[in-house]
Amino acid sequence: MEPPSGPPPSPVAGPPGQPAAEPAGEVSSGSKRIALFGDIHANLEALEAVLADAEEQGCNDYICLGDVVGYNADPGACLEKVRAMNCPVVKGNHDEDASGNHSLESMNPVAATALEWTREHLTEEQRTWLRRLRMVRQIEDFTVVHSTLDQPSNWNYVTNRFDAMSNFSYQFTQVCFHGHTHVPRVYVKDGKVQEVPAESVAIEPGSKYFINVGSVGQPRDGDWRGCYAIYDLEHKLVVFRRIEYDIETTQRKIREADLPPMLAERLADGR
Repeated sequence: MEPPSGPPPSPVAGPPGQPAAEPAGEVSSGSKRIALFGDIHANLEALEAVLADAEEQGCNDYICLGDVVGYNADPGACLEKVRAMNCPVVKGNHDEDASGNHSLESMNPVAATALEWTREHLTEEQRTWLRRLRMVRQIEDFTVVHSTLDQPSNWNYVTNRFDAMSNFSYQFTQVCFHGHTHVPRVYVKDGKVQEVPAESVAIEPGSKYFINVGSVGQPRDGDWRGCYAIYDLEHKLVVFRRIEYDIETTQRKIREADLPPMLAERLADGR
């Protein structure tokens, strides 16, 4: 697979009176603080808490890194909230699976059950919106993707610096944000590739950064609180935030929807 020669093309508008060929979304030209969030997984309470915190932190733009749906019980409400923001969104694997009609037999049985339920609880118009999302976006001077830049549609997981090396070969911006593993991580390439703590990260000249912003709706790093990141463009600083939310309500909704009980139980463990 050859590396892309430049940023992805701009979205193509449809005929007059028709929606764009794919959801576009923009950030404002004067943006200074951008909230980057993803892996919402139909957890409305976590999403609302994260967005409220981002507003309190002075964020004036937002970017969604995919997996709006899947696992939890509010796929339609989360999709509509993200769509109404008119912000850039990239496609996650659960977005792709929820919007398609292909077999889910090869998936983890719990995830497959949740996705079948999700398909039944989204309108065809909502599924079309998910289907039209792009895999990769370049915004300002950085890139966003759900999984990796080398093979974004293969949904590869980056869990260590060796996994990150493949991505850096295809990263043509200094910074790339991603999700998919539900674990906040920061990989830095400065001669060699190393992992640094996902806390507060200064973007230094001459280095490249591949940054996982964690998960809003189903964290897997042992911390149940919703996770997202803020990129301060003026100060070249990325800060991670952990936000408490009404987890009991989310768990109750999962049980009432007759989704697999373990989906409710795992939220409290952050796994």
